[in-house]
Amino acid sequence: MRDDLDMLQGAWAVVELEMEGQTISGGMLANARVEITGSRFSSLGMGAVYEGTLTLDDSANPHQLNMKFDAGPEKGNTNLGIYELDGDTWRICLAVRGDVRPSAFSAPAGSGFVFETLTRSESPIRATAPAATGSVLTSEFEGEWRMVSAVMDGQAMDPSAVEWVKRVTHGNETTVYAGPQIMMKMEFTSDASQAPKTIDYVNTAGSNQGKTQEGIYELDGGLLRVCVAAPGGPRPMQFQSNRGDGRTFTVWKRG
Repeated sequence: MRDDLDMLQGAWAVVELEMEGQTISGGMLANARVEITGSRFSSLGMGAVYEGTLTLDDSANPHQLNMKFDAGPEKGNTNLGIYELDGDTWRICLAVRGDVRPSAFSAPAGSGFVFETLTRSESPIRATAPAATGSVLTSEFEGEWRMVSAVMDGQAMDPSAVEWVKRVTHGNETTVYAGPQIMMKMEFTSDASQAPKTIDYVNTAGSNQGKTQEGIYELDGGLLRVCVAAPGGPRPMQFQSNRGDGRTFTVWKRG
C-alpha cells in the first residue's frame, strides 16, 4: 500500500490560500505551485523559490507535516502543520510564525496560520518576465515599508491582514511580502516631475507576471501613498479606489 509521501509526488497547484482570515484565490494564485520530489519540496510562483525537506506523520489525527526550509527566504525555519490528502486534493494548514501546530484547517485573524488548498498539476510554472526600461528614481523608495492600509477595487483590507504586509525596494525592484510569502515583484520607473507624480510597474512575479501597471504616488515625510490601475487600465489621477475600477490604493510607512 502506498503511503502519503508516495501519493504526493509531483506538482500541485495552489488554488486557494487563507491567511489572517483573508482568502486569496483565482488569478492571485495563477502561478503558485508546490513540487514534491522524494522527501524534498519546492514552492514556486510566489515571487521566490522556497525549498526544503518534508516529513509526514499519517498516524496522527489530523495528519501532521513539518516543512524544514534549506533554501529561499525562509532558510533555517521549520513550519509545523497538518494536512489532509483526498485523491487529487491536498489541504495544508501551517504555522508560519511561532511553534504551535494548527489543530484545524483554518487561518483566522491573529492565528499566524496559513491554510492552502492544492490540486494535482501537470508541472510547475517557472516563468520570467521582461524588465522595465527607462529612467528610474530610486532613492526616495529605497528600503523597507510597512503597510498602513490598502483598498483594492473599493474594498478595504482587514487590519489584521495589513499588519502582515511589507514592501522592500532595492534599486528599481520592489518586492511585496505577506508574512514570509513573497506575493509579487515589480520593476518600476517613476517621474517626479509630473502632477501627480507617476510610477509604472512591470510585474516580474506573482499573479500579474509579465503585465504592466500605471500608477501615481505621493511621499509625505515617512508615508508613501500609491494608487495603481489594474493591468492595462488607465492611470489614476486621484488617490482612491472604488468598487469596479480595479485600482489598488495603498499607504506605507517607512521602516
